[in-house]
Amino acid sequence: MKVIVTSTGPGLEDDLDPRFGRCQYFLLVDTDSMKVLESFDNEGLMSAGGAGIQAGQFVASKGAEAIITGNVGPNAIQTLQAAGVGVYLSPAGTVRQAIEGFKQEALQNVSAPSVDAHHGMGTTGTTAAPSSGMGMGRGMGMGRGMGRGMGMGQGMGYQTAPGPDPEVARLQTEMDGLRNDLKEMKDLLKKLTQSD
Repeated sequence: MKVIVTSTGPGLEDDLDPRFGRCQYFLLVDTDSMKVLESFDNEGLMSAGGAGIQAGQFVASKGAEAIITGNVGPNAIQTLQAAGVGVYLSPAGTVRQAIEGFKQEALQNVSAPSVDAHHGMGTTGTTAAPSSGMGMGRGMGMGRGMGRGMGMGQGMGYQTAPGPDPEVARLQTEMDGLRNDLKEMKDLLKKLTQSD
């Protein structure tokens, strides 16, 4: 059986990418031979909008019978269902582990979105929070390892330590994405109606 798996890299030992429309790679895999038939960079990774629909159309065009991913949004699930592609959710792990779970019928087959629209535009399971700590040790050492590491590292970083509720952070990220999409749509509509 041919399935497509969302991945962070081009091989079976790479991690499953939990985002569908904004994954890094799509791997077309033969589940019987456990071989990657083709690896594709996701062209919709950085798109302003419509990544789920674009990814769904791409998957359908490759003749895959199923998609294995971490999450799927409402636009993507509609596109995949219309094309007759099964959608299976897998927990974190490698692509190989996800396919093995699929073969053992241990993955959740879904017919409804697991996340809201624009979910993949945010971070992937981490929360943004200020971080501090010693700098990179580059001080005055002229590149010879003699820096004193006195930078205070006050920039914004990503951490997995406790912070705001992840659900609240996810909803805020999605809301920001929706606001941006709405602004872009308004601008485009304005541009289109002015040219008439």
